[in-house]
Amino acid sequence: MKDKTCRCSWCNMKNQLYIEYHDNEWGVPTYDDRLLYEMLVLEPFQAGLSWETVLNKREAFRKAFDGFVPEKICTYDEIKIEELLANKDIIRNRKKIEATINNARIFLEIQKEWGDFSTYIWHFSEGKVIRETGKSKSELSDTIAKDLKKYGMKFLGTTTVYAYLQAIGVVCGHDEKCFLV
Repeated sequence: MKDKTCRCSWCNMKNQLYIEYHDNEWGVPTYDDRLLYEMLVLEPFQAGLSWETVLNKREAFRKAFDGFVPEKICTYDEIKIEELLANKDIIRNRKKIEATINNARIFLEIQKEWGDFSTYIWHFSEGKVIRETGKSKSELSDTIAKDLKKYGMKFLGTTTVYAYLQAIGVVCGHDEKCFLV
């Protein structure tokens, strides 16, 4: 049995929220479309920042983005965008906010086409978890990023998609010494 105090090197042991995220969410295979969508919203906001920054603002994002309900987000107009840009509790980047609105519509299209988003995202790995560490992108993330771009999604390049795949457990990226491996 591994020592439960041994976690991935990136986990800030001074941030209880980060520890809980590492121990209970990151890398856990996720099939729930609601959570898959939430992470699809949050990951692009990490671009140029740290995940810890986004995680610390997660509850504010949840409130600002109507509980991450894509049916609501895809209807946002300029008034709502201005409201989000004025919200000091979230990351205020117009292009990322506009991409979130755009991506909500496309997420719903993918759900309709595939039955659910889970089926879509997991088909790329044939339903299998891929174990790899030390990467920031892969052939898999390249393929998915290109496919999402084909659908019209924005701010989801290969590096962001790879982080997403790790977050939702398609890729298990826990360090070898981590108690979760």
